[in-house]
Amino acid sequence: MKATKVTLRKRPLENGKISLYLDFYPPIVDPHTGKKKRRDYLGFHIFENPKTPTQKEFNRVCILKAESIRTQKEIEFLNSNFGFYDKFNLKRDFLQYFLEKGKTHSRTSGNQGNWKSAYEHLKLYSGGICTFAEVTPEFCEGFKEYLSKTKSIGRNHKLSANTQLSYFAKLRAALKDALKEQIITKDPCISISNVRAEGSNRVYLTQAEVMKLYQTPCPELPMLRLASLFSCMTGLRWSDIEKLTWSEIEDPDQTDISLLKYRQRKTGRFEYLPISKQARELVGERKGQDERVFSGLKYSATNNTILKNWILKAGILKKVTFHCFRHTYATLQLAGGTDIYVISGNLGHSQVKTTEIYTKITNEKKVEAADKIKLY
Repeated sequence: MKATKVTLRKRPLENGKISLYLDFYPPIVDPHTGKKKRRDYLGFHIFENPKTPTQKEFNRVCILKAESIRTQKEIEFLNSNFGFYDKFNLKRDFLQYFLEKGKTHSRTSGNQGNWKSAYEHLKLYSGGICTFAEVTPEFCEGFKEYLSKTKSIGRNHKLSANTQLSYFAKLRAALKDALKEQIITKDPCISISNVRAEGSNRVYLTQAEVMKLYQTPCPELPMLRLASLFSCMTGLRWSDIEKLTWSEIEDPDQTDISLLKYRQRKTGRFEYLPISKQARELVGERKGQDERVFSGLKYSATNNTILKNWILKAGILKKVTFHCFRHTYATLQLAGGTDIYVISGNLGHSQVKTTEIYTKITNEKKVEAADKIKLY
């Protein structure tokens, strides 16, 4: 690979000054835009014809600074090899790095599984051995193409577009971390377009269906029934319901509204969420502060089967997962006239545009704002 030569050049301006810039040959790829560039303006403007000692000294200092930056850039290019800072980083095991990053980025069991699956596909694609030196733009583009053609591990169907997007996003995230940690000097994935996501069909329950679920017992796992209904009433994710303790529920002295004070497992942010009297009644009498509200509740294939059977028993034919209860909360609140900013805050969304997706699936007649989601 030909080393980039860095030259300090001058460009006359109309105001009698000169702009200093660096000239790269061959051109370099801008790490922020992914496009090739030949020039990098430093923002230093010196006098074209310095007349006073002060102007001359100003010019001298600016040129010294510019020359120092030029030298620094050139040394960086000379010491690098295919975008890597040194020979040691060039030989580091990228697959192991990716695996470790999966542990760092994962706050939930679902996300951990997603990183692990992405890792398994990356290992298959690379043949099980992959150093940082091999992670080139061509490698990244090839992984994207591999995802579009391969099948899910252990299953006989192709990866969905959204799964492809998720796995490719994991590669992007690992490379961004490597750039921040100065393992690489440029992101080989930056100029590669993303996988196009499919429009998702967000399944939710109607008010009548929520009431049907409330009226339908689930003797195999009563706690799962309570947790599902609680999610419909509050919008909490499985990961936050599973870990919820009594210390995170604050009961009122005189009002009917209790308050959840909890930290979202997915985002790590602390949230305050008022819950209705009916939602509070679901969980029964208060127990020890450190005890879990939904004790014994765990994610498993068996529990997923119990959930499906309970949904069918209630006469609901929709393909419902636990996360659909969160969609139910958002959709019914929006249909009931609750301000979208309030819903966004209650769901813990960092941006209201995340919540706006529910406006596309809400077509029911708006009703009174108070007590929109009922169990009886």
